[in-house]
Amino acid sequence: MAEDQKTAKKPDDEISGKAYDGRLMRRLARYLIPYRIQTVVSIVAVICKAASDVVGPYLVKVGLDRYLTASSSVGTNWIGKRLPADPYLGLAELAGTYLAALLIAYGLEFTQTYLMQWTGQKVMFDLRREIFRHMQQMHIGFFDNTAVGRLVTRLTADVDAINEMFTAGVLSMIDDVFALSVMVCVMLSMNWRLALLTFAVLPIIVLVTHLFRKSVRASYRRVRAAIGRINSFTQEHVSGMGVVQLFNREARAYQDFEAVNQQHMVAFKDTVFAYALYYPAVEILSSVAIALIIWRGGFAVIAGSTVVTIGVLSAFIQYAQRFFRPILDLSEKFNILQAAMTACERIFKLLDTAPEIVSPAHPQTGDRSNRIEFRNVWFTYHALTPEQQARIATASADELEAMTDIEWILKDVSFTVEPGHSVAIVGHTGAGKTTLTALMMRFYEVTSGQILLDGLDLRQHDLLELRRHFAVVLQDPFLFSGTIAENIRLGNEEITPERMTEAARDVNVLDFIESLPQKFDEPVIERGNSLSTGQKQLINFARALAYNPRILILDEATSSVDTDTEQKIQLALERMVAGRTSVLIAHRLSTVQRADVILVMHKAHLRESGTHQQLLAQRGIYYKLYQLQYKDQESPTNTTLLTPLPAQA
Repeated sequence: MAEDQKTAKKPDDEISGKAYDGRLMRRLARYLIPYRIQTVVSIVAVICKAASDVVGPYLVKVGLDRYLTASSSVGTNWIGKRLPADPYLGLAELAGTYLAALLIAYGLEFTQTYLMQWTGQKVMFDLRREIFRHMQQMHIGFFDNTAVGRLVTRLTADVDAINEMFTAGVLSMIDDVFALSVMVCVMLSMNWRLALLTFAVLPIIVLVTHLFRKSVRASYRRVRAAIGRINSFTQEHVSGMGVVQLFNREARAYQDFEAVNQQHMVAFKDTVFAYALYYPAVEILSSVAIALIIWRGGFAVIAGSTVVTIGVLSAFIQYAQRFFRPILDLSEKFNILQAAMTACERIFKLLDTAPEIVSPAHPQTGDRSNRIEFRNVWFTYHALTPEQQARIATASADELEAMTDIEWILKDVSFTVEPGHSVAIVGHTGAGKTTLTALMMRFYEVTSGQILLDGLDLRQHDLLELRRHFAVVLQDPFLFSGTIAENIRLGNEEITPERMTEAARDVNVLDFIESLPQKFDEPVIERGNSLSTGQKQLINFARALAYNPRILILDEATSSVDTDTEQKIQLALERMVAGRTSVLIAHRLSTVQRADVILVMHKAHLRESGTHQQLLAQRGIYYKLYQLQYKDQESPTNTTLLTPLPAQA
């Protein structure tokens, strides 16, 4: 149990994994079930190819003993007895058989290579599709705590490692093991003394291979961890390149990247060093085995032995040369298997991470009134221990307030957004404004209390249907690579070209789109970097309008546009929010004054609620915020009370 806990605390990129894990392999084998015919054919082809590879040296042995050394039928067994007495015909038949064996081996290798490469690509496709679908189902909190670079590594490098195991690992190991087994049997049957002499170097090779695997396993683990860090670092700094250049951090970022990159280089150099030692060592030991065969077998041939002939000696030399190749391959394939098992463990750990927010087994439908109600909502972003959760479940408001070990983002918040009303949320940075809207869409689960939509707890709604009711425009506009039309529709075929054009016209972006060479089909590069921030925001507004949501959420949505454009957007939004529930978060109080209700958040609490005029009359937090923003408009003779701006301001 303690060991499991240690493993659980390791970062994903530090998981070493076993060389072979039957549990992981059985789970991975399920991905081969749709392609079992191709897999079985490949395995049969591999076994037959291994057998055909062993035929060649034996045919050479038969030819030497039967025809070239005039050794009669010594050691030729049944093959030699079936050959014609004429040496020309016999050698031609042996050569034809050898050529046929080579062609068969070629055909079998082509079959297994093509089928397993095809199967590997299919498995990669299925696995990547499952991983991506699973990531889409994960709750937002998961992405808050997981580096994007590591998730990219799961989809790319880890899946590639599994594909390499399928295409160049498992089947090659079967090929090597079967070839070794057949060669051992043939060599023992021909001359067990020479065979044992050949195998004499195996204990040393096994020891060298063990040391090599141990060294390379640690190096490969460090290489994979370094790759994950490089992906995370690169993704983060490329996304934030503007900040890096703005604050002249290029040199420091380069140094940090160089440190991460050097970790990868050092780990890989250790791997190269291990290979540079291992391969020559095995080559020398195999040469020693061949020398022993020539020494001992040569003496036997000179002595006129009837057991060790020139053909037997030649076959043993060829088998010895081939015998140690599969051992080298097995060591390489062992590392592939090790990497694949590690990749499996990380991928299955991701797939086994259950989403914390899911649809109920039996979702319900409310009265579709668009009424939103918060009832004594407490919320924290921090993961809670089982003990904390048990305490919270039975705690009163005062007891929750007294829990200093929990950093509350919202404390005992209660309010109602009536159907068709517009509600504005204001407050200092960090007061919990955006958190309120995230909870409305159930991106996070409330820690205590309830949120109701259409008279039902959010946890009783189907997630897809729940979020279908909302359209959100955020402060930081986000566009996907594709076209402008695809960014407005986002795959919703119900949005017709006419509806899309009308939405673009309403937010004053149609003229800009029509001026583009391809209009709505104009390509948009990643994150919309070919457009200005204001243009991206206007397209986001058009997207929200085109979706015609029941509930509209604007989170500092007009902060990226100029005053003239903002006024035009406000006119469009007035038409849009008519008869529709809307929630507006803003720091500029001029944009919230017409809201039916203004909620004032302060230090996780809902401190004030009312209309613009009511809150000014209370001279509370909202009044102070208003005073700070419009102090330049304050009359020099009246410093006690600001005159509210006109409604149209």
